Amino acid sequence: MIATLKENPIVRELVRSRIAQISAAVTAIYVVLALFGPQIAPYDPTQLQTMPRQGPSAEHWFGTDELGRDIFSRMLVSARVAMTVGFVAVAIGFVVGGIMGIVAGFYRGWADSVIMRVTDVLLAFPGILLALAVITFLGPGLVNTMIAIGIGGIPGYARLVRGEVLSLVERDHVTAARGLGAGSVRLVAKHLFPLLFSSLLVYSTAQLARAILAEAGLSYLGLGVQPPDPSWGGMISSGQRFFLTSPFMAIYPGTAIMVLVFALNLLGDALRDALNPALRRSGG
Repeated sequence: MIATLKENPIVRELVRSRIAQISAAVTAIYVVLALFGPQIAPYDPTQLQTMPRQGPSAEHWFGTDELGRDIFSRMLVSARVAMTVGFVAVAIGFVVGGIMGIVAGFYRGWADSVIMRVTDVLLAFPGILLALAVITFLGPGLVNTMIAIGIGGIPGYARLVRGEVLSLVERDHVTAARGLGAGSVRLVAKHLFPLLFSSLLVYSTAQLARAILAEAGLSYLGLGVQPPDPSWGGMISSGQRFFLTSPFMAIYPGTAIMVLVFALNLLGDALRDALNPALRRSGG
């Protein structure tokens, strides 16, 4: 099986790309931290200490915040929050937006018109403003943050999938399958979705980075994860007040966000190049 994977041109292209290797490794490290961070955290991330705002030391690797809580432990737990929000928000956009796009592109007519007008209304609002509106209606909190960011991702998925389906339904093998009596569900599941997968994978990588940034932004404003639970955005918000005297409080979470988003964007670019034969032939 491993030998078969190595012969796959897409896998070969990804293995040859140093950027793909590094970005995938960085992303994998964040995923591992998200899975096991709370277990390996040396301190309770919400436990108050007697020495607030201490710099990095052997006891507290990243120092402590204004309430004496261990920043390294809070960073590890925040990784789980960021990745959970990112993946759930992307899943909401993927499923709901994907279904809307398939229905619009496959059936066309009035269904296409209604769905596209709904997406136009959603796209009229910048993503962060739409998330703020949903949060204002639902209230702050982790679950509502995931829902708000996921709703913001629906129109992008819907338009992407609709455009792809409009092109794919005209292909010969889809027309032949329809002529042989294949039903709508079979056509979508067997003949359309496999061809959509590569585009959705690349887009979802970029959307994951966007969702993580959105979560950090909402938490920074106090509308995302609520204290005392840690989040990178909330840590930056509290750390900025002490930036001149204790800059590490904001620098560490800010760097964590920057590295993860940068790695996801590079990974998305590498996947796009590997999945697009035309780009491979032309050298990118």
